[in-house]
Amino acid sequence: MEGDMKREISFIVNSQQMKLEVEGHLRLIDLIRDQLGLTGTKEGCGEGECGACTVIVDGKSVNACLYPALEIEGKTLITIEGLLEEDNKPSFIQKAFIDNGAVQCGFCSPGMIMSTKALLDKNNDPSDEDIRTALLGNLCRCTGYVQIVDSVKAAAKEVRRKS
Repeated sequence: MEGDMKREISFIVNSQQMKLEVEGHLRLIDLIRDQLGLTGTKEGCGEGECGACTVIVDGKSVNACLYPALEIEGKTLITIEGLLEEDNKPSFIQKAFIDNGAVQCGFCSPGMIMSTKALLDKNNDPSDEDIRTALLGNLCRCTGYVQIVDSVKAAAKEVRRKS
């Protein structure tokens, strides 16, 4: 079966060029966690419903549990680990989530933060509606979303301050 054959792919992950042999049936989340050892990306539902596995591929947020690993060929991938600053310090987005109490159990946080990054890369002054729309595919059972929206606003303010 062709889907089970291995194929070599080349892509960029968190600013590093990669070349790997990948099985045809592999999902991007499996590639990220099992082959690359980047365990910050979480698998919640495995059906694209919860957003815990959100990563950024060529500037767009995608559910890694639904994305075929072979499709990453020639693309740029950013995972939650790719946001860390020098000395493994949290990025301004991660810091905003921490400072605003948006991290409780933490399971949804990587996906929420990656969706926030994708939004702020396109819109550094999002309205509440923009924020809620960008986070629509991300579920949180702990915070009630108020702290998450506040975190996105704080991160957006920091983006505007830096530019």
